[in-house]
Amino acid sequence: MIKENFNQAIVEAHQRLDNLSQLASLAAEKSIKQDYPIELLQQAITEISISLEELQQQNEELIATRHLVEAERQRYYDLFNFAPDGYLLTNATGTIQEANYAAAKLLNVRQSYLIGKPMAVFVHQTERQKFRQIMLQLQQQGQIRREELQIFHDRGSVNFPAEITAIAVENSQGKTGNLRWLFRDISERHQQEQKIREQAALLDITTDAIIVEDLHNQILFWNHGAEKIYGWQVQEAQGKNTWELLSKKTSPLLFAAQKTVIEHGTWQGELHKFTKNGREIIIASRWTLMLDAVGLPKSILIIDTDITEKKQLETHLLHSQRLESLGTLASGIAHDLNNILTPIMGIAHLLPLKYPHLDDSSLQMLKILESNAKRGGDLVRQILLFTRGSEKKFTILLVSQLLEDIKQIAQRTFPKFIDINTDIAPEIGMVFGDSTELHQVFMNLVVNARDAMPNGGKLCISATKLFIDENHARMHIGATANSYVKITVTDTGVGIDSEIIERIFDPFFTTKEVGKGTGLGLSILMGIIKSHGGFVEVASQVGIGTKFQVYLPSKEGSISQIIDEIELPRGQGELILVVDDEVAITQIAKTTLEIHNYKVLTAQNGIEAIALYTEYKDEIKLVLIDIMMPSMGGEIVINTLQIINPQVQIIAMSGLASSEALVQSTGIAIQSFLAKPFTPKQLLNFVQRIFR
Repeated sequence: MIKENFNQAIVEAHQRLDNLSQLASLAAEKSIKQDYPIELLQQAITEISISLEELQQQNEELIATRHLVEAERQRYYDLFNFAPDGYLLTNATGTIQEANYAAAKLLNVRQSYLIGKPMAVFVHQTERQKFRQIMLQLQQQGQIRREELQIFHDRGSVNFPAEITAIAVENSQGKTGNLRWLFRDISERHQQEQKIREQAALLDITTDAIIVEDLHNQILFWNHGAEKIYGWQVQEAQGKNTWELLSKKTSPLLFAAQKTVIEHGTWQGELHKFTKNGREIIIASRWTLMLDAVGLPKSILIIDTDITEKKQLETHLLHSQRLESLGTLASGIAHDLNNILTPIMGIAHLLPLKYPHLDDSSLQMLKILESNAKRGGDLVRQILLFTRGSEKKFTILLVSQLLEDIKQIAQRTFPKFIDINTDIAPEIGMVFGDSTELHQVFMNLVVNARDAMPNGGKLCISATKLFIDENHARMHIGATANSYVKITVTDTGVGIDSEIIERIFDPFFTTKEVGKGTGLGLSILMGIIKSHGGFVEVASQVGIGTKFQVYLPSKEGSISQIIDEIELPRGQGELILVVDDEVAITQIAKTTLEIHNYKVLTAQNGIEAIALYTEYKDEIKLVLIDIMMPSMGGEIVINTLQIINPQVQIIAMSGLASSEALVQSTGIAIQSFLAKPFTPKQLLNFVQRIFR
């Protein structure tokens, strides 16, 4: 029953009592009739009964209302007490008056413990000044929302970050009556936020480019890795079309990739993209389709890895493997060619000695024969530069003198419309190498530069010293952290197309017309530089020119002069055993040695050589033996001869440069190694060194 109804019932009861009072007065006045007071009494009883019934009903309604209020109060208390967040009711000064179960649990104390305690004692001492500011803000503004405080309670070993919301409730005088606080533990939220921050940091520190684009290729996210790879800052990239920003032209591969990722959810492959400064790079790209809450395609996550350096290393490695394979093949061919050229050179040299009265025409033909045989031998030697161990004459060379020689030759022989300049750094220093081979390298480069400028241009030869660190060394197979001399040959010629520049070091590859190039020049150049511990870089642009950079390890030391030995004296009748499975070689060696006053025995195989040496071991002063023989190899024969006579003098021969390295690696003791093809003069020089 509401208050208004209850008041109305009281008014009506009073009205009935007034009516009864009036009836009683009327009965006293009109007592003439005897039965009239009885009627009045009955009416009074009736009115009183009605009033009593109404009062009873009102009383029952009051009781029911009280029970309802109690139930609502209990319901409110239960909601207050068992809410998941902590609730506190404090007075205006912050003293706790009420606390729910969640608050006590968060603070790890009993509810009764909280009553009467200042709320400030549960705030970490480092943040109590902040708590006082919150109290002041409540007094002034009436509420605060989502402030953070560090909650601490030593007794319960509680320490956690809490999110605080509070309101101030005014009393009847309009002043702050009490404060109502809600707080919750946000430790888990902090952990999640920390995890998100760490993940965001990972996105930023990764070297990969991480890009999110919508289905129309508009960039939504662009991390620091993308900035480093492509050069575009995040504010420059966001909102731009990915294809327009990173590709100069739309590739069918991009359409295929987008179609695949939408249909299958993922795609990965290699793409050619461009940086902000226009440099083309090779990218390993991985695409993943991102879905929205209802499973519909929303965006595409792209992870790009710059593999340009890796591809360059792979190209260098494949190139090195191709050269190694061709070198192995060339070694086998060279062995046979050297065995063929050796007797030709010997015969061309010996015939004038045996027939001193030959006419001039015959002598000229023999000179042509010998000259061409030597050219063939030089060509074979160049081919053998593909393999390690070819015979070289290494000395300390002045770089400035080497390049000055190249410049003088070029100036004397090149057309006058080619402007030749040198730029040699002071105190450029020295390198350790084969003078002939390095001359060949740089003559090859300047000749190629000349051929690239048929209408004239500028040729520049420069040299400088530098130190290559480990990072740069990893970019080049064969390079190490070291001090290098960098020699650069630059021309302003026609340039080399980017599609073929990786092939220019391949053997037999040439862009010159038929008959004007063998295609061996640059491949031999590469072999020479590698054998000297260096490497080569090349850069070119069509219509602008080409730049070759040759890196050679620098050397400190003094210049040694190579003095070629002059004509050797004749022998003193020493007996020499010549062993070779090639009859022509044994015959030419025999004739050459005999003409120069040596005695000679010949053997065609290892068994025959051992038999002859056993028979004439006290007379044989020198054994000249081929390493590469069938049935019984030269190294076995040498070991056997050394068992028979540990003091035996031996010169090993071979048409393979690797044979010398093989002899050295196996520890076979020999006095010298003679590479085929050789001239009679070279043979006599080697023999004389043994008997000197």
